[in-house]
Amino acid sequence: FAGYKRAGLITTHEDRFEKLLNNPKYPVQVIWAGKPYPMDHPAISEFNQLVYLSKKYKNMAVLTGYELSLSKRMKQASDAWLNNPRVPREASGTSGMTAAMNGAVNFSTDDGWIPEFINHGHNGFVVPKADYDNMATHEQDQYDLNKLYEILEKEILPLYYDDHDTWREVMKNGMRDVRFQFDSNRMVKEYYEILYA
Repeated sequence: FAGYKRAGLITTHEDRFEKLLNNPKYPVQVIWAGKPYPMDHPAISEFNQLVYLSKKYKNMAVLTGYELSLSKRMKQASDAWLNNPRVPREASGTSGMTAAMNGAVNFSTDDGWIPEFINHGHNGFVVPKADYDNMATHEQDQYDLNKLYEILEKEILPLYYDDHDTWREVMKNGMRDVRFQFDSNRMVKEYYEILYA
């Protein structure tokens, strides 16, 4: 729950979030898991706000005790893996990699490992980059939030519910692509050839 990851971003447009959680045609369940660093008071506050908000919705949850076993269970059971770090703050995004290996479809801002991986609509979904260098933080948050909802409402949910075959293809493509692009062989090779050259 680091601040740059913006865990609560999707909840900041309250009306749209409520509409998303109460959509009878495309029902969703939103689950957060993680833990803030002990002295990161803004992240602790955001975590607590999500816990408080979760009491309002039966299909929203915040899981505590995020360790390897919970991480594994979540990745094995997720249909989509939402990651919305503030560009350009994400170093990598290993949770998305392992989620893809388990069949979760990645949906992310275009940061960390995502620019190297996602082919939008083929193996995941990505918020297109804007001119972030010339945007204030609140403008970036608003842009990303609007794009998140636009892609979720117009692409991801209709595909998931109305076109099962294509959804499965996106899922399989993600599983295949992550396996070949992000393995330990590549890591060792790049350490040797790039870092230690």
